Amino acid sequence: MKSVRLALTAMLMGALSTVAVVAVSAQSAAQKSNAEMSFARLKSLAGTWKGALSVDPPQAGMGGEGWVSLRVTSRGNALVHEMKKPGTPDDPAKDDPITMLYLDEGRLLLTHFCDAGNRPRMAARTSADGKTIEFDFLDVAGGTEHGHMHHAVFTLVDENHHIEDWTYMAGDQPIHARLALERAK
Repeated sequence: MKSVRLALTAMLMGALSTVAVVAVSAQSAAQKSNAEMSFARLKSLAGTWKGALSVDPPQAGMGGEGWVSLRVTSRGNALVHEMKKPGTPDDPAKDDPITMLYLDEGRLLLTHFCDAGNRPRMAARTSADGKTIEFDFLDVAGGTEHGHMHHAVFTLVDENHHIEDWTYMAGDQPIHARLALERAK
């Protein structure tokens, strides 16, 4: 009798572990699918954008008109986001920040190459309607004595409008920048 109970217990444990593995696999496939769909939505923003830039609290020299260029590269595996006004001379001392967006092991990640000299990484999560893609801070490479980018949100309004909200941490003081953008080309 004892051996029958032991055999039934072993079979039950095996069945439960199989169900757990299938559930985890289904969950990770759904997450990967959300990351891939979000990345495809972001890649649809490829082009040049312009619009109003607001900063809270106000910062000297920031605000007014903002420009963003988005370009799909690396055979569709990366999206380059550059905040640079068209016609600005190529001057490495005045270069603007570049952000790379890409998929990595089923997650949509962002690495921001900041003009503060560091490289924060953030991971995406999406809204239920898929129109808002929010990036949460993971880690930062390089020094943070001049602050670091900490959070980003892309809100897709329609094919010709999107909003970007960026949060920069200057010590423990958040600085919020909002770009309400319209497709320029």
